[in-house]
Formats: sequence, structure tokens, C-alpha cells
Amino acid sequence: MPDTHDPFDVARRPTQQRARARFERILEEAECVLRDGGLSAFSIPVLAQRLGYTRGSVYAYFPTPHALLGELASRHLSALEAMFGAQLDALHAVGWRGGIGLVADHAAAFYNDQPVASLLLLGGGASDASLRAHEQTNKRLGDFIRGIWSQARDLPAAPPDVTTLAADIGTAVFRRSWFEHGRITPPYRDAAVAAMIGFLEPYVRRTD
Repeated sequence: MPDTHDPFDVARRPTQQRARARFERILEEAECVLRDGGLSAFSIPVLAQRLGYTRGSVYAYFPTPHALLGELASRHLSALEAMFGAQLDALHAVGWRGGIGLVADHAAAFYNDQPVASLLLLGGGASDASLRAHEQTNKRLGDFIRGIWSQARDLPAAPPDVTTLAADIGTAVFRRSWFEHGRITPPYRDAAVAAMIGFLEPYVRRTD
């Protein structure tokens, strides 16, 4: 999907300290609105009222609701990547099959602890911006997985981009669990691991 952003769907990040504080306050309250009521409860007028701001002061930083949701999605994605980054030593210490299990465990815990991340990263694509966020999530997770295990010559670098395809598969299973149960359940975690390993198995480089 081409990375062509509508300029009105992109947050306008301020440079002055006072404006940055307001920018962050808007994001914090948006997180609360989404956590309390989901997307159906979210709007710029509702957010402005809760904050005691004028609508214009919110629109100055977030020209559309999609701009605000996209900023939140990007931040949750960065937090997910940082969580995986903190597990690099553990992931390097196991083979790719065991590593897929660890990745699934940590991803399930992340989504279960972060309901807004689940809503934005696993929920349906409500806009072009949210669809890009989904695609970006899986591509970056695929790159992360490949970066760990392709160095050990376990998985091919490309083409096709099998690690991103595996991330697509695992995310689809997680998404189904989230839609059906509101969280990632153990059976769906196991199904995601089995599906990803089954898909990757034919591509494994035999080193013995």
C-alpha cells in the first residue's frame, strides 16, 4: 500500500513547550475516551468538552479524528517494538520455533494489558490511516523477526517476505480472538503459534 498520507490525517506536532504539553494532554484524554467507550464514543467535540478546550484548539494539532487516532496507533506500535527489543537476548537464545512462541506470548500480554492498542492495531481498518497502521505494524514486526533469525541463517531474507507474511497470519488469529473474546486467549495464542510455524516451516534453511 503506497504510503501517501492525506495531510489532514497527520498530527501537527508543536515545537514550543507549552504547546507540546497541550498536545500530550489531548492524547492522554483521547486514550481515556477510547478505553472507556471505544471508537463509538470518540469524537473531537467530546474530547474537547472533556478537556475544557475549544474544538479549534484540538483541531490545531489534529485536523481530523484520524490524525489523532493515527498518532496514538503509532505510539502503541513503538511501545510494542520496544517491548520486543527488550527481549532480544532471550529471542537470540532460542531457535526460531521457540522464538515464535516467545513473540506470541509477549504480544498477547501487550495487547491484553493495552486495550486501546488492541482497538487501534487489531481492530478493523476504519480509515486509510488505520489500514496503513495495520500494514506498518505487520511489516515492522516481520522485519524484526527476520532481523533476529535470518542472521542465524534459519529463515530467508527475501523474497517472498515470509516473516511479514507470518506476522500477518499471527495478527489475523489475534484479531479473531480480540473480536470474539475482547482479549487474546490461550487457545488463540496457541493457534497463532501453530499457524506461523506451519507457514514458515517450508522456508527454513537447513543448516545440518
